[in-house]
Amino acid sequence: MHLNIRRFDLGKAARHSAAQALASTVGTLALLLSTAGNVRAEPSVFPTGVTRYDPAQAYGSYVIFDSPDNLTHLIDMDGHEVHRWDKPGFPAYLIDPAVNGGQRGHVLVQLESTDQPGAGVVPGEPAAFRNKSIGELDWDGKLVWSWGDKAPGGAAKQHHDYRRLANGNTLVLAHWLHPIAGFTLPKLLDDVVYEVNPQGDIVWRWVVSEHLDELGFTPEQLQLVRASKSPDYFHLNNMNPLGPNKWARSGDQRFNPDNILVDARNANFSIIIDKKTGHVVWELGPNYPKVEGKPSSATPRPVDQISGQHDVHLVEDGLPGAGNLLVFDNQGEAGYPAVPLGVNSGSRVLEIDPITKQIVWQYTGEASDRPGWTFYSSFISSARRLPNGNTLIDEGMNGRFFQVTPAGKIVWEYVSPFYGKTPVGSAGGVVTANWAYRATPVPYDWVPQGTPHSENAIALSEPR
Repeated sequence: MHLNIRRFDLGKAARHSAAQALASTVGTLALLLSTAGNVRAEPSVFPTGVTRYDPAQAYGSYVIFDSPDNLTHLIDMDGHEVHRWDKPGFPAYLIDPAVNGGQRGHVLVQLESTDQPGAGVVPGEPAAFRNKSIGELDWDGKLVWSWGDKAPGGAAKQHHDYRRLANGNTLVLAHWLHPIAGFTLPKLLDDVVYEVNPQGDIVWRWVVSEHLDELGFTPEQLQLVRASKSPDYFHLNNMNPLGPNKWARSGDQRFNPDNILVDARNANFSIIIDKKTGHVVWELGPNYPKVEGKPSSATPRPVDQISGQHDVHLVEDGLPGAGNLLVFDNQGEAGYPAVPLGVNSGSRVLEIDPITKQIVWQYTGEASDRPGWTFYSSFISSARRLPNGNTLIDEGMNGRFFQVTPAGKIVWEYVSPFYGKTPVGSAGGVVTANWAYRATPVPYDWVPQGTPHSENAIALSEPR
């Protein structure tokens, strides 16, 4: 449904900062400062579907995403669901026909969850973290390939990412529950990357706990890491091979196309793993230059405090900003120790030169002439560069996707109407939500020929 109504902001209409609502006295402001970043509000009723669309400035594509209804959805620019798969994506990952024998419309998804011992070690974790098997589905939903039975313990334990490689193998980001020497907890959810061949055999493995001294922590911080009370102590949430890039072509082997970029949501670092040696050859965080007061919006400038980030990747060859790092900086509570957050801050999308480690472009709520808190997702979320220079952003916890121009103008916006029951955001129970872990642009030629799509402008009145 397309609703042409007037709303205050370009996302969920009346979202406002608890800071401004409550800071009427010095005592109340002090309370807010002690709980900064933990309070958000939104209306109980708001429009869903496409709410804004300027075809002249937006880049046209499909968008694929997951949702709490445990389905994988593909929509067009008008918000029409043109296809769905009846399995959940974590994420919904489209396989490039170039590495798949030219076959269009194939996806990697999760097939089933497990309740085997240790699967629910983190209280309230959703089924996506208790994965038993993953699989490749074709356009019609037919199972083409699956993996899980030959995984350690008979369950894939995949979470957050997987990637099909040009050699036909599949990279899988997974959990491994086991004791780690020197840690307080008896067992932890260690993050591991597997490379799995088409027959299901693991041909390469990397485990984050085996590289603790390469991650940029001070000795004092490593003590905090080892004393963590959370079994999911790092929570790696992204894993992707770098692919062809200008840094490797210039001779910088840290950026070898086969090397792998991962990031840790709970520890505020991003690293590049050398595929041949397993060693960390590049890092961003966990410690960042200190900034007094509110961070500047000027660019370029040294990268400042990132917290709880998602979807860190190099912008692909051929796209504006190719070779730079793009990251959704959630500004969600994270770090060893946890970093302070602002009273009325929002999330950011940052484009970073990985050599100079300077921010060369950013998007915040202010870039769209709105308060910073009108753009905020403390967890999940993603950002992807588009061929015309726009950026597709998934404000994940609110199920809101939008395109912004380099100047910050919102030229397409969609609020997911797909709700489901989920333990995410609940205190020991389940709630109804439309969150979306990741939203990915899909070229029109990725789908089988004859798949429809439509592009009709939708204009909204600006707030007065």
